[in-house]
Amino acid sequence: MSSLHLLRKATHRLLRSKPSSPPSLDRRRLATLTGLSGHPKPGEKLHGFTLERTKHIPELQLTAFDLHHDRTGAEYLHVARDDKNNVFSISFKTNPPDNTGVPHILEHTTLCGSEKYPIRDPFFKMLPRSLANFMNAFTSADYTSYPFATTNRKDFSNLMSVYLDATLHPLLKESDFAQEGWRIGPENPSAVTNGATEGSDDRLVFKGVVYNEMKGQLSDASYLFFTKFQDCIFPDINNSGGDPQKMTDLTYEDLKGFHAQHYHPSNAKLFTYGDMPLADHLIEVNQQLDHFEKITVDKSIKMPIKLQDGPLNFVVDGPVDPLVDKDMQYKTSTTWLMGDAANILESLSVGIMASLLLDGYGSPLHRNLIEAGLGSAWSPNTGYDPAGKTGVFSVGLSGVRKEDVPKVKQAVRSTLLEVYHRGFDKGKVDGILHQLELGLKHKTANFGMGLMQRLHPGWFNGVDPLDALAWKETVTAFKLAFAKGDYLEGLLNKFLLNDNTLTFTMEPLDDYGENLAAEEAERLARKLSQVSVEVGGEREVRKHLSARELELVEAQDAARSQDLSCLPTVHIKDIPRKVEDKQIRDSVLGDTKVQWREADTNGLTYFRAINTFKGLPSDLRMLIPLFNDAIMRLGTKKKSMEEIEDLIKLKTGGIGVSYHAATSPTDLRRAKEGLLFTGSALDKNVPDMYEILRMILQETDFDGADAQSRIHELLQSDTSGALDAIANSGHTYARHYTEANLAPQGLLNEQSSGLTHIQYSTTLARRSLSEGMDDIILKLKAIQQFAISNSASLRTALTCGREASSCNETLLQTFLSGLPSSNSIPNSQTDSFSETLSSKTFIPVPYQVYYSALALPTVPYVHPDSAPLQILSQLLTHKHLHHEIREKGGAYGGGAYAGGVRGTFGFYSYRDPNPENTINIMQHAGRWAQIKEWSSQDIEEAKISVFQGIDAPESVSEEGLTRFLSEIDREMEQQRREQLLDVQIRDIQRVAQKYLVEGLTKANLAILGERKEWIDEREGWHVKNIQMIEASEDTSEATAQVI
Repeated sequence: MSSLHLLRKATHRLLRSKPSSPPSLDRRRLATLTGLSGHPKPGEKLHGFTLERTKHIPELQLTAFDLHHDRTGAEYLHVARDDKNNVFSISFKTNPPDNTGVPHILEHTTLCGSEKYPIRDPFFKMLPRSLANFMNAFTSADYTSYPFATTNRKDFSNLMSVYLDATLHPLLKESDFAQEGWRIGPENPSAVTNGATEGSDDRLVFKGVVYNEMKGQLSDASYLFFTKFQDCIFPDINNSGGDPQKMTDLTYEDLKGFHAQHYHPSNAKLFTYGDMPLADHLIEVNQQLDHFEKITVDKSIKMPIKLQDGPLNFVVDGPVDPLVDKDMQYKTSTTWLMGDAANILESLSVGIMASLLLDGYGSPLHRNLIEAGLGSAWSPNTGYDPAGKTGVFSVGLSGVRKEDVPKVKQAVRSTLLEVYHRGFDKGKVDGILHQLELGLKHKTANFGMGLMQRLHPGWFNGVDPLDALAWKETVTAFKLAFAKGDYLEGLLNKFLLNDNTLTFTMEPLDDYGENLAAEEAERLARKLSQVSVEVGGEREVRKHLSARELELVEAQDAARSQDLSCLPTVHIKDIPRKVEDKQIRDSVLGDTKVQWREADTNGLTYFRAINTFKGLPSDLRMLIPLFNDAIMRLGTKKKSMEEIEDLIKLKTGGIGVSYHAATSPTDLRRAKEGLLFTGSALDKNVPDMYEILRMILQETDFDGADAQSRIHELLQSDTSGALDAIANSGHTYARHYTEANLAPQGLLNEQSSGLTHIQYSTTLARRSLSEGMDDIILKLKAIQQFAISNSASLRTALTCGREASSCNETLLQTFLSGLPSSNSIPNSQTDSFSETLSSKTFIPVPYQVYYSALALPTVPYVHPDSAPLQILSQLLTHKHLHHEIREKGGAYGGGAYAGGVRGTFGFYSYRDPNPENTINIMQHAGRWAQIKEWSSQDIEEAKISVFQGIDAPESVSEEGLTRFLSEIDREMEQQRREQLLDVQIRDIQRVAQKYLVEGLTKANLAILGERKEWIDEREGWHVKNIQMIEASEDTSEATAQVI
């Protein structure tokens, strides 16, 4: 699933190979132990590579090998570690020459077919033929990466072959460029195939997957701000994702030329990780690289703009956010250039300094900027970014009033001076170092992928990856430097106490969206005029472009019946029939049930608890997210939030409180809701973890002098990012809305985190402080009274080492004994929700593309039909919807899902230019599946894709989590596994008919986007406006029936 990754934070061909190293070494299989003994030595020749250096990192339990390919100069980093989740990536330095997005479009088109795998879109067709738990591609600012992760050796070899051939030997067909990049064609793809006469359906428009992806991406004002900021701070690095206004200047010849110049082994960096033998990887890679000759490539490292001559100021236009106060629409930031990112110690130190300045409500910059009311939230570029050759530090705000824009920089300057003279607190530094220590101890399932993503930006910009891995050496050096005194203060003075700055501001423009539309229309007219000259007149333009579109559609349709036998695959027989046995036991402490998972946790204890509510009024439910934020913001009568945050960093790996809802696996009419509490700590610090959790839950001071202003601050901050969150995941919000009246949990999710909740929060945020928050605070205090209790409504889960179990049981008992014994919920006088959910809802939002969802009810998790419905969702996604919605329709994505526990089945599309066509596809998908002549291979691939998620590696902290959260026991899990493996073609056809065809009358539909004329209330559409509304208006929905 190709994706864009622009924020700077993080071939196999069957040719004869010539042995390029001594036979004795060729036959040797390199050890994968993490120590250096038994491994080759620097200078040795290994299967066409020379080993340059090795480094053992005991604190990370790994050994790194730095190699280069003798014939081409390709760089290769292997990290050997006792981890079955192996990772591979091949990446290339891809400095974008302009803003056409050529690196991004090339990332897509390389995956559309290659010499060894000459089928259309082998990347997507491999998704259901692989057990990979990660498989993607990323376009970053100045490099492009193709990574995957899998625990299966055969799968690793299969995917490595596909990835190498795709990147080094892509077909790069012009039709693929038109599909993935851009083209001009009829707006509705069905118009050209149905022979429609001239009208709205065949209106000529710009099309293309990446084109629409970037239109959607740039609808996110935070992303737009960051992208425009990058243009200013790094003027020599163009927009690698592509600006739609420039993307239509890219030609097919440009694309091929960029590939020839950049996708060459001489420009490549390869990375492997895990417990598989390095020798196997080297043999495979060398076979593909050894047929290339070394060439000179552009690996230039682009530097930021020079600021040594004093301040620079840039102002750009941006969209108005309809969810935010009209007077708080500005975003502004100030940026300094830091040191060379290759100086690992200095870079780590600057990162620690940035954390001390910015992180937490008690940080000096938060206190003097956000708490002071200059803005509602940090700007998207705020923080320290070490991804380039030179580090960049920015501080800025969103939600700023016009008159306050210059005050932001002044406040930043005065705060930095204040910190410099006061100095940095050692206790706060110790807290950050403690968090780093816990990060090392935490055993994550995706360590290798995270390591790759952390190393890549620096690796491509002159940072030695082996130096970057030496965590303990760097931290020890920091401690020594800090102990000498004034170390961080010296860095602050060196880099920040000057006015060599870049101030970047985005100001609101009321007609920003209209201007974009007008520019696109003018650009389209120019392109059509050019085509007219080429084809001999305006009358021939439509005929010519429609003929080209028809050729593309025919090629897309022909690909559906392609022979895929050239593609490698794993098989169902590779999937064990039995659930992996991870021993879990249960106990009871008083009335509280306790789930235990005893495993090797590196001396950490992970705690979770759920306190279940009965009869929770909807007005209180919609305030629970605010309650969760407030208890992490207000502090107590005895301790400020700053002091509490320091304790959390010093004594725990984090404390969390969140809303939780789950449907019964046996009965869709029954759903439970409550609060989920989480925490982790070193075994010795578990008592502190419990005390901090108890303190924030029971002692948070809602009556303090600053309580009202800080709650108002939280509401404004939440609203400030809401529209951008929708732009990033609009299909998820649409899905939540469609499920809201299908089952109780759907409504619970909608009221606690969906569009309804956003609308409610927006209304509250509109209040001025002078109006007061007394009624809200009264309800938050009511929630505090029943948030947690030592009663049968509370159940807990602990994951720890066996040696810590006895002590943890005693500590848990002590914690429980200090909690109240009941949690009665007060009756609400305001729980009157009059709005009726519609089966067809349109939500107007100022985006250039659309997000849609269609959902219908099905059966509980344990029902025999639930398993074939899950298989059906994969069949529809990979065999039908991807083809129709993405390839032909031009949307960035679309598919089907089966909410097995929630008892729903649905469809979605995102960044979609043509929702009318998409909805028609969704509504007829059931009939298509019912009459489709499925093959046994189709069913097997769908099962494989389902088990990618089911059998994905788990972090030790997540083991047993599904059981705890959803109450799906091991017997249910085993039964489900067998049902999935045993699904037959007849089961697919039966459930498609029953639930998707006959059940279509029960479906709900929701679309988010710009309202057009086809959204007509006379056709049954309900238009739900989530923009700022009067506080007196009722923003809630229907009540939920929960237990």
